[in-house]
Amino acid sequence: MSWQITGGQILHDTLSEGALTLASGVIGTGTARHQLDARGFWILPGIVDLHGDAFERHLAPRRGMVSDLGANLGFVEGELAACGITTAWLAQFWSWEGGMRGPEFATRLAHALKATDLRLDMRMQLRLETHMIDDLKAVVDLAKETGLDYLLFNDHLPHKALESGKKPPRLNGSALKAGRSPEAHHAMMHALKARDAEVEGFVRAVMQALPDLRFGSHDDDAGLRDVWAARGVRIAEFPVSREAAVAARAQGHAVIMGAPNVLRGGSHNRGSVSAGDLVAEGLVDALASDYHYPAMIGAVFALVDRGICDLAQAWRLVSEGPAQVMGLTDRGILEAGKRGDLVILCPERRRVMGCFAAGRPVFLSGALAERLG
Repeated sequence: MSWQITGGQILHDTLSEGALTLASGVIGTGTARHQLDARGFWILPGIVDLHGDAFERHLAPRRGMVSDLGANLGFVEGELAACGITTAWLAQFWSWEGGMRGPEFATRLAHALKATDLRLDMRMQLRLETHMIDDLKAVVDLAKETGLDYLLFNDHLPHKALESGKKPPRLNGSALKAGRSPEAHHAMMHALKARDAEVEGFVRAVMQALPDLRFGSHDDDAGLRDVWAARGVRIAEFPVSREAAVAARAQGHAVIMGAPNVLRGGSHNRGSVSAGDLVAEGLVDALASDYHYPAMIGAVFALVDRGICDLAQAWRLVSEGPAQVMGLTDRGILEAGKRGDLVILCPERRRVMGCFAAGRPVFLSGALAERLG
């Protein structure tokens, strides 16, 4: 199937009139079998989302209600395409927290992603809790079996509460999600905390066993960023301070921030750094959707409206920037020979009208769909 998209304004360094041909999955030149009139719309590179967990409501809309993950991934794909996201890492925990964050669910999701025929490029980012020390073999086996390419180290243990002997915050709710009594859940936290000294060896063993993966750390302050850098972890996701972002840049490592943080004008966590401020300083390589897929486009326009970036600079943070973080040289820009991933956007409504992935339509809406005749 081949398409020629004409009449729209194409984003390179600036917006300019032009036409694009999609054939054999890539951007090319010349004529095509199918024509699409994009007059009045912008044609932009497909969005690359390195961390999003909004898929959870499609896979388990109520606690315990998890059915056919393969079928439900189709609904996730539809939402992603409607938000202009053509490459997405689904951020999935492997955690002592249990439920949808537990190893069993992560295993199911990884295999479902591998087995399901999807038009978008959908992958899994495994958010591995640093104290899941006994699961080394299971994690490594899953990564190798399913082609995992991105692993994020995470630590959700409430260390201060456990060290002080206080009851951890939200203990009853987290125990309920895990299917444990509060007493058993609290005891398990203490048992994991007692293994702090083993974390260093566990992290290094994971990285040694999976040398081809990209590894990230999450919610770093400046001190933690130095620790993770010493371990060879080259991606700093959602650093909580300016100092941590500056440290990551000085180390030559990538900084990823949340698009919702940009959109709302600051972090929802009191005291954490504003992503918009970091973008203004040139300290951000990529934005990620975090918990809200529509925030990617919303953040782009927030940056433009506030005068922090022009459109090309802001869009790069959701396309070419994240692609480069993951070493994907075949996407992120609209150039001959690149993968045919693109978004057709109505600039007045700031709404996605069409989305193509690998040269194939995944989403068409409104006036754009009506022009197919």
